[in-house]
This record gives sequence, C-alpha cells and structure tokens, in this order.
Amino acid sequence: MAPRLDFSDWWTRNSRKGTPVIVTMENPNYSVLEIDGPDEEAFGSMEKDRGKNAKQFSWVLLLKAHRAVGCVAWSATALWALLGVIKKRLISRQGVETQGVKPGRGRLLLRVLRMFLVLSVVALAFEFVAYWNGWHFQKPNLQLPENLRIPETTEIRGWLHSAYLSWLLFRADYIAHPIRMLTNVCILLFIIQSADRMILCLGCFWIKLKKIKPRLDGDSFKEYEHPMVLIQIPMCNERRYFKYDIVRTRNKMLDDYLKSNLSSVYEQSISAVCQIDWPKDRMLIQVLDDSDDEAIRILIRAEVSKWSQRGANIVYRHRLVRTGYKAGNLKSAMGCDYVQNYEFVAIFDADFQPNPDFLKLTIPHFKGNPELGLVQARWSFVNKDENLLTRLQYINLCFHFEVEQQVNGVLLNFFGFNGTAGVWRIKALEDSGGWLERTTVEDMDIAVRAHLKGWKFIFLNDVKVLCEVPESYEAYRKQQHRWHSGPMHLFRLCLPDIIRSKISIWKKANLILLFFLLRKLILPFYSFTLFCVILPLTMFVPEAELPVWVICYVPVLMSFLNILPAPRSFPFIVPYLLFENTMSVTKFNAMVSGLFQLGGSYEWIVTKKTGRSSESDLIAAAERESKSMSLSKIHKGVSESELGELSKLQEEQEKDLPPVKKENKIYKKELALAFLLLVAAARSLLSAQGIHFYFLLFQGVSFLLVGLDLIGEQMS
Repeated sequence: MAPRLDFSDWWTRNSRKGTPVIVTMENPNYSVLEIDGPDEEAFGSMEKDRGKNAKQFSWVLLLKAHRAVGCVAWSATALWALLGVIKKRLISRQGVETQGVKPGRGRLLLRVLRMFLVLSVVALAFEFVAYWNGWHFQKPNLQLPENLRIPETTEIRGWLHSAYLSWLLFRADYIAHPIRMLTNVCILLFIIQSADRMILCLGCFWIKLKKIKPRLDGDSFKEYEHPMVLIQIPMCNERRYFKYDIVRTRNKMLDDYLKSNLSSVYEQSISAVCQIDWPKDRMLIQVLDDSDDEAIRILIRAEVSKWSQRGANIVYRHRLVRTGYKAGNLKSAMGCDYVQNYEFVAIFDADFQPNPDFLKLTIPHFKGNPELGLVQARWSFVNKDENLLTRLQYINLCFHFEVEQQVNGVLLNFFGFNGTAGVWRIKALEDSGGWLERTTVEDMDIAVRAHLKGWKFIFLNDVKVLCEVPESYEAYRKQQHRWHSGPMHLFRLCLPDIIRSKISIWKKANLILLFFLLRKLILPFYSFTLFCVILPLTMFVPEAELPVWVICYVPVLMSFLNILPAPRSFPFIVPYLLFENTMSVTKFNAMVSGLFQLGGSYEWIVTKKTGRSSESDLIAAAERESKSMSLSKIHKGVSESELGELSKLQEEQEKDLPPVKKENKIYKKELALAFLLLVAAARSLLSAQGIHFYFLLFQGVSFLLVGLDLIGEQMS
C-alpha cells in the first residue's frame, strides 16, 4: 500500500480564491506548471482536495528535481575544472613555479610524507584485493589469538591470502599499539589546549559582562602635559604589489589612471603618521628605511622631503650595515643622541595607518602609572573581505586580539607585543636590554624580557589602527613560518632567564607552560600529528580507531568559539576548520625548524602588500578628475614636490621594467598530504566509516587546493 500523503487539513485551512499561481522554472527544458484556484463545480470537496494535493506534490517533486539537477551540474563543473587545473599544474606544468626549497631545508618532512603516501597506496591496493576476495574484516580484534577467526586450510587460496593474514597479525601486534599510544598523547594535548581556549573565551565573556577595560583618571590632557614622543616607521623594500584584479572599474582609461596613481605602502604610512594630532615640537618621526633598492630609497626620501616641507618634524635614516632585520633597524635608531630627550616611542609598520587621535588615546594611560611599560592598540583590517584567504585570517586575528590579548592584558598585565601599533616607555626598553638581533620575533623577545623585569602592559581593544592582511597564500605562508619558528627559537634562548628571574612562580608557569609550550609548540604539534598523520593511519590500522568526538564534535566547537569575536564570519566555519588543519603542516614545520635551529629558522621575508587601503579613495578621486579631463588621454600628474630626478626615475622604471606575470607555485608537502588523505578516504569506504570518510575527503580537497595555489590572489 502506498504511503498516504494527506495535505487535506493544511489545504483546507489555507485555501482561498484568487489569482492563479504561476511557477516558472529557470531551466527552459521544464514546462510551466499552473496551479488553478478552487473549482467547486467540477469536483466535490474530497476530490478537489485530492487533485490539489497531487498537483502540489508534483510541483514539489519537480522543484526538488530541478535543484538536484542544478547541484549535480555545478558539482560536475567544479570537479571538471579542478581536474583541468590538476592536469595543467602537475602534468603539463603550464604557468607553474615549483616552490623554492633550498638543499636540506624542509626536505626531511617531505620525504616522510612521500614515504607514507607510497605505503598508503600499496596498502590500499592490498585492501581492495582482500575486500574483493572476501577476506576483509570490518572491525578486527587481533590482540588475542582466541579472538581471531583463523581460516581453515580449505579457505586459504594461495600466498596472497596468507600474506594478508600475516599482515593482519603484524598490524595488530606491532603497529596498532604504538599508534594508540601516540593517539592518546595527542588527544590529551588536544583536550588541554581546548580547555585553555575555553577558559580564554569565558574570561572574555566575563570582561564583556563586567565591562572591564583600562580607564583614565581625570580629563586626559587638561591635567597631563604633552610628553615628548618619538614615532618610528621601520620599512624594508616596501614596494607596491599589484593583483591582477586590483582595479575593477569598467572604464579602461580609469583603470590605467588608478594603476599609475595607486599609493605605495610607504606613502600611506608616512602620510597617516604625519597627520597625528600632537604638537609638532613634541613629536619626531623617524623613517627607518632598510631598503637595498636605490630606486625605492629615492622614492621614500622624496616622500619624507615632501612632508618636511609641509612642516612635519620628520627625518630619514638608512643603515649602511643592514644586520638583524627589524630588530637591528630599531636598535640603530634608538642609538641616536637625540633619543634621550624623548619619553615614549610609538612604532608603526609600513602598512599601518593610525588615526589622528592615536597618541591622545594611548599616552594618557602612562600618567600616574610608573610601572606601565607598553600600551598596545588593536589592528583593524581594510581588506578583510577581499577573498577567502583574508576572511579566514580575519577570524584568527579577531580571536587573537579580542580574546587572547584582551584577557591576558586584564588578568595578567602581560601579552606578546604585536610589533607595531604600540607605544613603549623608553625607560622600559632600556631597562629590558633594548632591541636584540637574536631572533626574528623581536617584538615577543622585548615583551618577555620586559615582563621578567616587572613592567606591566595594557591592551586597548577600542583603539584600532588600520592595516592589511596578506592577500596571497605565498605571503601568508611565509609570514606564518616566521611567526611560528621565531617563538620556538626565542624559547630556547629565554628559558634560562625565565627560570632565574625574580617574578612569581605563577608568572613563570604562565610563560613556560601556557605562553610558549601550549600555544606555540603543542598546538601545531597535535593538530598536524592528529589530523594529518594519525587519522590517515587509522584507516589502514582500524585497531587504533579515532573517536568521532575528536574528529568532529570538539573541533567544530572550538571553531565556533574562534568565530564568536567575528560573528559575521559564521558561514565560513567549515572552510575555517579545514584551512586551519591545512596550515598545520606549515606551522609544524616552522615549529620544528625554530626549536632545533634548522635552516630557515632565522629568515625574514617582507610580507607583500598591495596598498589596498587607499584604493577606495583613489577611485573616488579618479572619477572626479576624469570628469574634467579629456577622455582621449589621461596624463599622470607630477609629484607635489616636483622633483625632476624622481620623475625621470619613474619614467625609466616604466621603460626598463615591463610587468611580468606571476606564476603559480606548487607546494609539494601540501600536495603529498592531499593525496595521502584522499587515499585514506578511499580506504575508509571499505569499512563504511561515514564521518571519517567525509572529513578525510574534504580535508584532502582543501590540501589539494592549497597545494595547487588556488587560494588567495597572485601578486606581481
């Protein structure tokens, strides 16, 4: 008997006379379906209801079929496009640049991943043969001989069957136990790190509930004289990087105008700092240029000269001996004789643009608080919605500032200095030993040494400084490598000083166990080991199965907590979870490199920036100017300072340096992990492990997209 689809009550309650409803399907292959109003003359009440129910049910089925066809067509198109990209990148090698890996750098991890990939392919083939011949065990328990069903002699069908049985026994006796032990260790670390993140989120909720934030006593500047402030802008080869689609206007001549007049990164930063609302005689701006390109140095000097002519108290410095990267640059600048006349120093990286009231919102916190050494402001991102990569970075950085920095600042008066958008008391810098050139995370280094000396920090969540996040995966990957290798290198150097320091035992425990070990070492270790190594292995060693809550429930909960500071990013919770696991290979490699001082642990590469923050202003300005200019030709305006040498230099650069298209990269470690996870997903089909299969499949696809450099933008 067919199931009854009774819509009579619903239809009687909602039936009404009126205009017929016309539903037009998007697909022209489907006909137009018309549902007429009630016709009491033709049908009785029951027959009328049945007819309408049949029509409605047909309409619902047709609509679902249309959606299903559209979904299948979209999936097929996406899969075909992905296969085409794989063929183009891996087989034809068109427009592809292999990731540059120096000899001995990152090779060990790649060799291990390749070995696992080869073994997994062999094991998958072996498992398919066993499954086809009926030898497959769903959930074998081979630890005790009596629990194993040994096939009789008549069932043994040759050496292959015997080899499979021997593999089962060897797997249960020698492989499953070590994997279980490693799994238990990683799960324990996973639980500890998740508990730490949960506590941080509860602390953030408590701060929001109690409305706790740093407050000022009195009326800031009516009672506090403007102190002497030194502002430093360290930079190195801060050229402008263009994206292929950076200009989206429909007017070609307007596009050319924008490309030729888009502000460089150094121009934005210098312009914003020179417009800070502070007495000119109480503020000095140092532009610390470490560029090794003579053309860039001329451009920056011209920009400094322009603002100096406008009345800004600004100087240009360039080191002859460029050692120590940013730390060496800042150390050299602090060695000037006139620095002793200043009480505070504010630091801004080249892509940061503070608001005019920045100093008025930060400096007053030092009044009446002689133990305060640092006031850190929050970052605000101008290009957070530019592409999927920037959206995922925005989620991470929002959690970092809103939760980690704010909670540690309120509860501990300590957090890691972010390297920019902060104001230091110069006395605190000198008391802590000044800038040291021993690591690539000089900001964290000076923060730890100042904390050991007893200085306190304040984080201002309401004070925001505009900047941009990397828009290309190549730049983001190099940035993350530096951010995760530097702390481990610093931990090796600071551990003896932390143990010998005179701070309380709780502060020592926080520095060693939480600040360094848990958040800098354990997090990349367990995320890479658990989700990229152990999970694929458990597909071939089912005796060491991972629980579902480790794979699904807890990671989703942690991702949800990470997204809470950025609630508008909630639709990206699944891509965020997959991408964080994908980045674990880079973070793990960087962590090991920094901990054991391998190649690349002391390498600084300037993050590529586009000058994105000025694009909207330029579009508006260009549209206004284009109205008054002849549409036949748009000339590029000369610089305000009218430097002939600068104009000639720009003309020579346009002639001698034609635009070169940036090729995509191939990231071998990510590709090896992609194929390993996809092979493990195919193996999971044999044991019908649903959640494991979907996780491995989607995670493998995410590794594949990253390995083929299909996330983010290309920079040239």
